[in-house]
Parts: sequence; C-alpha cells; structure tokens
Amino acid sequence: MKRILAIILASASLAAAWAQDASTNTGVRRRDPAATQQQQSGPQVSDRMRASYGSRNESLSEGDVQWMRVVYREIDLNKDKNAPLYFPEDLIDGQENLFRIILRLVANGDIKAYEYLDGREVFTDQSRVKMDEVLNQFYIPFEMAKGSTEKNPKYSINEFDVPTREVLAYYIIERWEFDNRNNRMRTYVDAICPVLVRAGDFGEDKLRYPMFWIKYDDLRPYLLQQEIFLTDDNNLPTCTYDDYFTLNLYDGDIYKTRNLRNLSLKQMFPDPDEMAQAQDSIQRRLETFEDRLWVPDREEVIAKRQAKEKEQAAADEPATVDNDADNSDKPARTTRSGSKRTSTKKNNTKKPKADKPKNNGNSGNSTRSVRRRR
Repeated sequence: MKRILAIILASASLAAAWAQDASTNTGVRRRDPAATQQQQSGPQVSDRMRASYGSRNESLSEGDVQWMRVVYREIDLNKDKNAPLYFPEDLIDGQENLFRIILRLVANGDIKAYEYLDGREVFTDQSRVKMDEVLNQFYIPFEMAKGSTEKNPKYSINEFDVPTREVLAYYIIERWEFDNRNNRMRTYVDAICPVLVRAGDFGEDKLRYPMFWIKYDDLRPYLLQQEIFLTDDNNLPTCTYDDYFTLNLYDGDIYKTRNLRNLSLKQMFPDPDEMAQAQDSIQRRLETFEDRLWVPDREEVIAKRQAKEKEQAAADEPATVDNDADNSDKPARTTRSGSKRTSTKKNNTKKPKADKPKNNGNSGNSTRSVRRRR
C-alpha cells in the first residue's frame, strides 16, 4: 500500500513539473549566451585537439633528419596566388582572413606571440611580446576583455579597428628536411609573421613593419577548421588554411637563408640582378637536392644519353646547312703534307663557246681544205 502511494505522489509531481514547463514555454528557443559568445569568438580548440594536431614531427627524431635548410620567404598578398590569405577583408558568413584569425587568437591569449628579431628568432617565454605594447605600437584601439587577469590578459578589439587592409605581406620561416627514415624530402612552415605596410611619417614610400612571430604548430589546430576557396572558377571551399600551407600553394620569394653571418640576400647581393640569380640558384638546389642523392639506373642513363644526342643533333643541323651553303666562298684547305686540297664541289659554270665562221660557198675569204686538193 505504501509503495502504491509513493508511485502516485511521484506521478503527480512529475505532471506538475510538465505543466509548469508547458506554461512557461512560449515556443521560442532561447539562445545560450555562452554559446553565442563562443560562436562570435570563432572555432574553439580543446586540449585534446591541440595535442593531436599541434606538432607534425612527433614521429621523427633528430637522428632521422640527415639534411636541413632553413629559408625565409616573403609572401606578397598582391599576387593572385596568395589572394586566399587576404580575402575576405571583412567578416562575411563566418569567413575571416588569416590576419583576423591570428589577431583574435593572440588577443584572447589562445596562442603565444614572439618578438620579431631581424635574424635568429627565439621562441621562448623570455621573447614573448606583450600584446598591449604591440597594439599601442601599431595604433590599434583595444579594451580589456572580460575574464582578463594580470597573468592572463585578454584584449577586445572592435571588428572595424582590425587593420586587415594594411597587412599586405607575411614573412614565413620555411624548413626543408631530408627524412632518413622514409628517404624523402619534407617541406613545412615553421613560423609566420604578419607584416603591416604603411606610409612613413614624412610622406616617404610605404614601409614594412613586421609585427610578431607565431609558431605554426600553435596556429595549426585553428587553421584546420577554416575552409577557403582558391580560385574564382570554383566558389566552393575546397581546402583549409592548413592545406594551403602544407601543400605549398603560396608564392613566396626567398629574402634570406640561415647563415653564419646572419645576413640577408640583399646584404650579400646588393645588385638586384645578382640577388635574383641567387634566389633562383637557392630554389633550384632545394628542388633538385633529393634527385642528387640517388644513382640513376640503366634505363635513366640511356634515356638521358638519347635526349642529349637528340639535342646535339638539333643544334648542329643549322650549322651543317650553313657550311654547305658557304662552301664555295671558302678558300681551299691545306692538307698535312702541305698540298692544297681542291674543293669537291663541282663547278657547273659553262664557258662560252667560240663563234664558228660561216661558209656560204661564194665568199672569197672562205678557207678550203687542202687535203683533197689535186
């Protein structure tokens, strides 16, 4: 009897709760403020995702790397191939360009920014930049965001105050490594630096102001969630920002390589033509390094030999025709014995024949044969 009474009371309380919920429900679903704030602040990355997608070299050790070359490139956003990093300039339908993503993550304290040094960059806590100093340096208005503390400061930047139209270039540190374990060349971006392009204080030409360095492994989990489209022919996003950098779809000029003297190519080669030749030489050596490690097989040697002979024959063919055409104008050559070698070319020039005298029979000046004279 007591059990039945308990069941009845539980059913009554449950029915009352349902009735109260139905009376307060107006048919409109309320949006969670936390969810709204999360949506406005961009994609979120958990610690598990950061650990899974952060580093690309966990399976390799230092002993697996047999050869390495570090180059610095400048990605000019005015080039059509680099346009996916610049557009859209404003936030449209959840799509934001690369600089908006970087500035938002640094302002929220999600990733670390390091000081730009003209040379050997150091990615340690001692070289981290203070974001408020960087924003003041480049005249970007900001406010302290909610939840900001002294140890973990956060900054709120208005969408219209983000200088996306002035970030017209990026500096990247590109690493080329030959993997001894898999016997292949690997190329990946190590760090990225946004560059502001502004006119000088005295009206001179536009100057470049590198802002800070970002480790690409820290930025990669967020770039994996942002899809972009590459060409105007296809308006569907076909890859992510990470695919864009991993597949080396950008077009960047080499402005420096890691060297002992810590000099840029412009310092080493002041002449523009010599600098362009040096850039081409470095790029060619990077692309052909892997090919020089292997001994070609018999088929490859034969194919290269035939191709070389074909090129040589094609190069000698016009010269042979010219030699035959000019053979008549050349003097006779002298043999080893000293005698002159006559030209083997026949002279088809006909000599004019002498006119024969006419014999009409009545002329007194005609000459008769004396053999039959009696």
